[in-house]
Amino acid sequence: MLARKSIIPEEYVLARIAAENLRKPRIRDRPRKARFIAKNGACNLAHKNIREQGRFLQDIFTTLVDLKWRHTLVIFTMSFLCSWLLFAMMWWLVAFAHGDMDPSTENTANNTKWTPCVTCVRSFTSAFLFSIEVQVTIGFGGRMMTEECPLAITVLILQNIVGLIINAVMLGCIFMKTAQAHRRAETLIFSRQAVIAVRNGKLCFMFRVGDLRKSMIISASVRIQVVRKTTTPEGEVIPIHQVDIPVDNPIESNNIFLVAPLIICHVIDKRSPLYDISAADLALQDLELIVILEGVVETTGITTQARTSYIAEEILWGHRFVPIVTEEEGVYAVDYSKFGNTVKVAAPRCSARELDEKPSILIQTLQKSELSHQNSLRKRNSMRRNNSIRRSNSMRRTNPSLMVPKVQFITPEGSQSASET
Repeated sequence: MLARKSIIPEEYVLARIAAENLRKPRIRDRPRKARFIAKNGACNLAHKNIREQGRFLQDIFTTLVDLKWRHTLVIFTMSFLCSWLLFAMMWWLVAFAHGDMDPSTENTANNTKWTPCVTCVRSFTSAFLFSIEVQVTIGFGGRMMTEECPLAITVLILQNIVGLIINAVMLGCIFMKTAQAHRRAETLIFSRQAVIAVRNGKLCFMFRVGDLRKSMIISASVRIQVVRKTTTPEGEVIPIHQVDIPVDNPIESNNIFLVAPLIICHVIDKRSPLYDISAADLALQDLELIVILEGVVETTGITTQARTSYIAEEILWGHRFVPIVTEEEGVYAVDYSKFGNTVKVAAPRCSARELDEKPSILIQTLQKSELSHQNSLRKRNSMRRNNSIRRSNSMRRTNPSLMVPKVQFITPEGSQSASET
């Protein structure tokens, strides 16, 4: 504004702005990698340019179940309303064709033996009410069908069949949406972060999984997959390359007994995609570890699946999960407030390959950790000792009664020597 009014020269303003920009370092954040699986288990995938949309209508029931609740409720309501209106129009046409809508028939009905197809249906409103009574089998008693019109009997049979089909499909859709397997997966939790630490002399990738409900997951199994972008020797780029990695389980199968939170362990060996990754290389890796927990719900018998993923920023090297299961008065108690808490432990910063080639690295790391632990204990003890001495000295200064009195010793020669004890 000042430069435009020629109060300050424009060259000075531009030079000052350039100098300020040079002083401020420009920090560019690393572009965040798109996750294939979100932390809540949702697939981060968008389907675009699908030309054959009619395939979804071939499996209409699954399509209805996959819809959102607001769309399902709208379809549920409109299916009944449309069927009622459709058959109301048919009943109105039947009555109109038979002459039930003619006012003169109402006068002659008392004198002759003229019988309508449906009694008390004189307008479209009454036909709509009769359609509702037929389909939902209310039967108030005011409107009823007679044996006068075979066409009306056919419409009655057709409406009952269509009403039963609509009830079966829509009620089944509502039931399947309320009893979907992923609803049970909401109470299956995973730790927000995974860790890499030494267990039984091997580097291991570990995470914690737990179930908040008392009803168990039967035949629960855990699978781990590594998703990364790879390039083949022929130059083909595979954006989502999935590799299964084994889970360490003392039992032959991969089934786990998920009665309490468990720490799932993957030993980083020659078969693991993490075999050549060190602590320094982990932050630069463009990979994602997907965890899949499957099992059968004990109460409903429906198979459920819970998913989560860990990217490089969510893997802590040299950490271990704290224990959360304790025994209190003969009952095992689980403290879920510490579910994702970790502590730092001694772990080599090298890769698992280097650790296998040079086992002395692990011994040196443990020795350094032991020495640092001893030094920290010594410092802590010395600090406590110094604090206790300072506290006692301050108490002596503030309280003169605690001061040690001076005592005089008299020698036989009569000389006096004063000493302080």
